[in-house]
Amino acid sequence: MKHWVPAVVLLLACLVPIAARAEAPAPVTAVAETGSIASAPSGAAVARGGEAPTGLRLAQAGAGGGRVALVIGNATYPDDNRPLAQPIKDARAIAEELRRAGFDVSTGEDLTKQKLKTALDAFRAKIRPGSAALLFFSGYGIQTGKQSYIIPVDAQIWTEGEVRRDGVSIESILADMNSAGATVKVVIVDAARRNPFERRFRGFSAGLASLAAPAGTLAMYAAATDKVANESDGENSLFVAELLKEMRSPALNAEAIFNNTRMGVSRASKNEQVPWVSSSLVEEFFFSRAPGGSVAPPPTPVVTPEPVRPPPPPPPPPAVTPEPPRPPQVSTYTPPPPPPPPAVTPEPVRPPSPPVAERPVARDQVIRDLDARLDRDPRDADAYYKRGQAWAERREYAMAAEDFGQAIRFNPNDPEAFNNRCFSRAVLEQLDAALSDCNEALRLKPQYPDALDSRGLVHLKLGDVDKAIADYDQALRMNPRMASALFGRGKAKLRKGDRSGGNADIDRAKGLDPTVAQEFESYGVR
Repeated sequence: MKHWVPAVVLLLACLVPIAARAEAPAPVTAVAETGSIASAPSGAAVARGGEAPTGLRLAQAGAGGGRVALVIGNATYPDDNRPLAQPIKDARAIAEELRRAGFDVSTGEDLTKQKLKTALDAFRAKIRPGSAALLFFSGYGIQTGKQSYIIPVDAQIWTEGEVRRDGVSIESILADMNSAGATVKVVIVDAARRNPFERRFRGFSAGLASLAAPAGTLAMYAAATDKVANESDGENSLFVAELLKEMRSPALNAEAIFNNTRMGVSRASKNEQVPWVSSSLVEEFFFSRAPGGSVAPPPTPVVTPEPVRPPPPPPPPPAVTPEPPRPPQVSTYTPPPPPPPPAVTPEPVRPPSPPVAERPVARDQVIRDLDARLDRDPRDADAYYKRGQAWAERREYAMAAEDFGQAIRFNPNDPEAFNNRCFSRAVLEQLDAALSDCNEALRLKPQYPDALDSRGLVHLKLGDVDKAIADYDQALRMNPRMASALFGRGKAKLRKGDRSGGNADIDRAKGLDPTVAQEFESYGVR
């Protein structure tokens, strides 16, 4: 239904407040053999004095939820001529950095889809409300429908539709991290490689798509969106080598580390590989230990009190009885405050009048990046589409519908844009227009479960329960694990009086997505 729902994949590390540096490190989970997970003592990960030599430090954010990390390297794809040289070495090096910092680290190597799902489920279960989570993935990634998917080693991909079947959406992983309560979500993905799958249906490798991520996300790809990176010589990939170097630098916050990594890779590759960085963080956090310079602040405050001491002598003289007459003078100064209130009143009047004033409220880095793209090229249909996804993820559906409309204007054959405008209009109760959009999406792409799911919602809100059930049935035949279609069908069955079938669908939907009922309430379906 919502193509933009956030979620993400691969190295996740919950970050910790500065004050927590000296705490005992969390247990480390390591891979004992390919694809399996085992526990290992964390003591070995700690340097002298019980303090991590280079770990991750979070200022304030993620303090209450602990620190977890998931690090995955996929290298041995049977459809490839030979194993990739660096993903497993890169994943091990990144995991080691996190182990030194005392994180609860889970790792996986050459994971099949089932083992990848198991690892992601276990990782999500470790995330606690208020935590910070970091995910790292190295291997193959493919974009389709303006979303990026990480590819397990047993993927059988011959058509574009099979990417969604066998891959795992980065945005869906991000969404899971967010719904599990992570306030800071860090995603590092090194997967923009030429791969053996895309050439079967596309003829070329298209790299990864930009993310429509929830607030509190810091993301980095090894290469720019829609670009691929060349393989490099060396123990680690150029991207991971630069990232490891920057992570070991004290006093730099995570955004500075990512930006320095981007510049280092760009310089070393002579601008042939430029990593992509996106941030919607609301608090600063660090990948390095608190700098030793933190001792400097105390001396400064000590100096300040000294000048304060001389003033005490003057107070006694004014304390003499002549003081009482002064109170009236103080009340005379009260009149000046009234002038400011009238000045403040005109300001609130301005925001309500123009609807565009709502945009700056949610205009985080993702949206600002897309604004910049549209400033450079006002006819960029893809940028309009992605900005529409970003608005929709932030529940700014009117903004989303407007941007999807612009995407359609410049690319009238885009079924995803029609589907997402259909959904946005359905939430806005513009049901006839929404139905028209969904019908057009399905005309352009008949086997499109997301559009059937969206049209099912429109029919449900229109009261056409039989049509809603027919659309949901068809969507579920293509994707039996689509929680929104199951929940919508359950609601439609209840309205027809089928309590047993309706409740069964709703229970199954909640098992797949515990937040689905709240989502439907936000769409106006109760």
